[in-house]
Formats: sequence, C-alpha cells, structure tokens
Amino acid sequence: MTKDRRQFLKNTALAVIAIGASPLLTKADTGKAKPLETLKPQEGCNPLTQDYYGTGPFYTPNAPVSSDGVMIPSDEVGTRLKLSGIIKNLDCTEVIPDTILDLWHANDAGAYDNIGFSLRRKIVSNSAGFYSLETILPGKYLNGSTYRPSHIHVKVTTPGFATFTTQLYFEGDTSIASDAAASITSGTFDATDRIISLVDNNGVLEGTWDVIVDGDGNLSTNDLHLTNGMIYNVSPNPFNDQVTINYGIFKSAKTSVEIYNLQGQLVANVENKQLNANKYSAVWKPQSFMASGLYLCVLKINDLQVHYMKILKK
Repeated sequence: MTKDRRQFLKNTALAVIAIGASPLLTKADTGKAKPLETLKPQEGCNPLTQDYYGTGPFYTPNAPVSSDGVMIPSDEVGTRLKLSGIIKNLDCTEVIPDTILDLWHANDAGAYDNIGFSLRRKIVSNSAGFYSLETILPGKYLNGSTYRPSHIHVKVTTPGFATFTTQLYFEGDTSIASDAAASITSGTFDATDRIISLVDNNGVLEGTWDVIVDGDGNLSTNDLHLTNGMIYNVSPNPFNDQVTINYGIFKSAKTSVEIYNLQGQLVANVENKQLNANKYSAVWKPQSFMASGLYLCVLKINDLQVHYMKILKK
C-alpha cells in the first residue's frame, strides 16, 4: 500500500470523527439524545526509533521460532516477564500480520549465551497483528564503570520491508539515567517510547508494547470503530473479581462483547444480542479458575471485530 493511500485512510478516519459520529442515548435516558464522548484521533502513534547502541556485540542469527511466544524453559532463573502488543504501520491505520520479532537478551546474572540459543527466539505476529512473549527480566552488566539498564534487543522485520533493530528498557530502572542510549529523549535515538511500564501480577511482571514500523497490513480495528461502535471505558482496570465494560453502538446491529486470552482463544461471551444505537454497559465476572494476566475485550458488530481494549486480571 502506498504512503498516499495510507494518508488517505488516515484523513478519512479523521473526517468520520468530525461528521459521522451518531448521538447516542444512555440507558437511564428517557428520550433526550446525549452525544457520545468526543472521539479523538488515535494518540501515541509514535514510530519505533533506533537504539543508540544498535545491534550490539551479542547477536546470533538463525534463532529458533517460538510458536507460543515462550523464550525460556520452566526452570529458568529470574523474575518472569510477559510482554504483548500489536504491530502497526507508520500512521497506525493498519495492523501488520506475520511480522518477525527476533529477540535476545542477557540472563538473570547479566550474561549472554554466545554459543547456543538460550534467551534467543523469534516470535511472529498473528493474523490480527498481535504478539505475546514470555521470558525473564534481563540482568544488568557493567559497561565501563556503570551498569547498563535491563534491556531486550529486538530486530523487527515486516514482510517485504527492511529489518529495524532497537532495544527495549523498563520503567523504574535506576540505571536508565546514566545510560548513554536509554537516557536519550529526543531525535533519531529517542528511547522514550521504548521504556515499558510494568505491572507486578503475583510475581510476574507484565507490560504492553505496540510496535509501529514500516510495512503493509490490514485495516486496523481502530478505524472500524469510527462508523460502527466502540468500547469507551473498562473499569476498574486492573480488576479483581469483575470488570464493567462501557460501549456504544452507532446503528442497530447484532452486537457481541467477547473476551479472549493472548493466545487468541475465546474465554467468555459477555454480550450477544441485537441492539439499537445507544450506550450500554456489560459486566464480566471471570470464573475462579481463570488465570491472572492480560486479556482482550473485543466488540463485534454483525460478527465484525471493530474495537478492542486490553484488560488486566489481578
């Protein structure tokens, strides 16, 4: 897809925001229309940046592919780390399937395996552009007189496009401020959007990182919600026993609210009915045996997935 076509899609989406959003009624209303909260263009569409240190000296080619995103054996020493996200094109109008993330990092003691493929894996985004990975928080190691912050190297390759190499860091790491690469906050090597916020979920650190790179893909669900319907709030998030999902429908349609795990498996059908243009809420109460972690709350209109939000079960 050409850059002109991508810009056309983006401009069209913004035009829909300006003139196409239907006024909706809340359940408590008695007939007076109330406009849905003002829709905003997608924020945070910041293309991936290079890392100042580039590939570094420890890359090994031809790492094995992990079909389930797991990079570690069950007995690997270290704090468990789970990351997930979605691969998007440069203006965030498309999601990119079949993107290869080639990842490598140090072990808990700060050492790399330079002989085999320990803590070295390739992960491929699925048909909806999603990826997930499970590993450990990398250990730090001395770089001259200071420690490098915990980091993960990644090479991102979208089908038919050049490979992009960078590094990921983690919010709260005390070594970021003194690191020549992680401390850069502007320009070509700006690391700001590569410092990932983590949540401690019963001893497992979890975070999200959306990858915005050059590539051709499929229209994103973030565009479809502009003319069909949208999830505009989930609360509380993170949650314990239940979460309330507030959503709007722009025209009469068959509507469903579904919950998926990060492996793409349907785990709950919260709502499934014919609805008129209106604002609605639904409550998901996970069964007691369901694992803590990240899930995807998905809104479908006439069986078309139009919007999603990530939710965290404690």
